[in-house]
Amino acid sequence: MAKIREIADSQGCTPGQLALAWVLAQGDDVVPIPGTKRIAYLEENVGAAAVELSADDLSALEDAVPRDAVAGARYGDMSSIDA
Repeated sequence: MAKIREIADSQGCTPGQLALAWVLAQGDDVVPIPGTKRIAYLEENVGAAAVELSADDLSALEDAVPRDAVAGARYGDMSSIDA
């Protein structure tokens, strides 16, 4: 989404870092658990801890992606996988 990239650019971070920073801003009882296979992405993920989001930033993110706009199962159809 263009608005997410715009907010990330204004923060000097990647959209992925912005997403992780948003999760970190949700409270001390919420912890992101990003997965990665590459050191470069691990380093990028760690950089999210340095992104400080203001109330205005959080509001802009809420406007860009309202909570009710994201819904669905965590995983797709898994019926083809043997149990």
